[in-house]
Amino acid sequence: MEKVRNFNNLDSKISTVVTIGTFDGVHLGHQKILKRLVNTAKETHLKSVVLTFFPHPRMVLQNDANIKLIHTIEERSDILEQSGLDYLCIQKFTKEFSRLTAEDFVKKILVEQLQAKRVIIGYDHHFGRNRSANIDDLRKFGETYGFEVEEISAEDVNEVAVSSTKIRKALEAGDITKANNYLGYPFSINGTVVTGKQIGKQLQYPTANLEIKEAYKLIPKQGVYVVKSEIDNVTIFGMMNVGTNPTVTDSTNQHIEIHFFDFDADLYGKSLKIDMLHRLRDEKKFESIDNLKKQLQQDEEESRRFISETNGE
Repeated sequence: MEKVRNFNNLDSKISTVVTIGTFDGVHLGHQKILKRLVNTAKETHLKSVVLTFFPHPRMVLQNDANIKLIHTIEERSDILEQSGLDYLCIQKFTKEFSRLTAEDFVKKILVEQLQAKRVIIGYDHHFGRNRSANIDDLRKFGETYGFEVEEISAEDVNEVAVSSTKIRKALEAGDITKANNYLGYPFSINGTVVTGKQIGKQLQYPTANLEIKEAYKLIPKQGVYVVKSEIDNVTIFGMMNVGTNPTVTDSTNQHIEIHFFDFDADLYGKSLKIDMLHRLRDEKKFESIDNLKKQLQQDEEESRRFISETNGE
């Protein structure tokens, strides 16, 4: 798959089949659309293109700094790449871009830049300035500019019964199992290991402290989770705490700390992808350090039991 951020390296001689959307989460519903896109491209000898947008339109039009997304644009790109696409086109979303009329969007983006011969779109898709145009308008433009329009029916979409909003709500509630079922794969966070306060080491549970730079990345509800990561091509399991460490500090700053099982290596400065598999409990304040240590031991036992049962060991 080739990523195209300004369309300049899209070969002008090719013709494409295009689908359009934010694709936050790239969940089971999105995957159904992507499968149809890729299959249609093969059947019609066209190149498959996903046209997506960044920043999220709400960040630009509503200046909504509080919006949280399931994936960063890099995470979204990585997951889309696995679907067999030929091209991922990331359109920078600006106020100027939002003012394009529906016909200008079709003519300048879909026809002139993407050379679309077919557009696959959801039944409720709206586009153009103020989202004023719908699929009927798109069909009319298709007749004018020479492309076909394929509609994904409400039945097809509703059959999956999943949405990015449902996934966000599940993550905010700490229901990682439901979120993962909707996604069809484990929800993950990506970050860099930074120096912490060495509290975990004092508790005999050394942790990797993860820093996430993207403020818009949704972090699930505070608590303790079973996780896994690929470190130097080896799958390592562990447990992760999302919270403020109320037993040992008065800080209200949230931290993400992972204790990896049966693992001892220097991870400082390393970029890690952490898959979240299961939620153990809420974060809570303990009366003593000893009580916290006992709870961590119980967390480890429960984590290892979950890992063993899940992996059929």
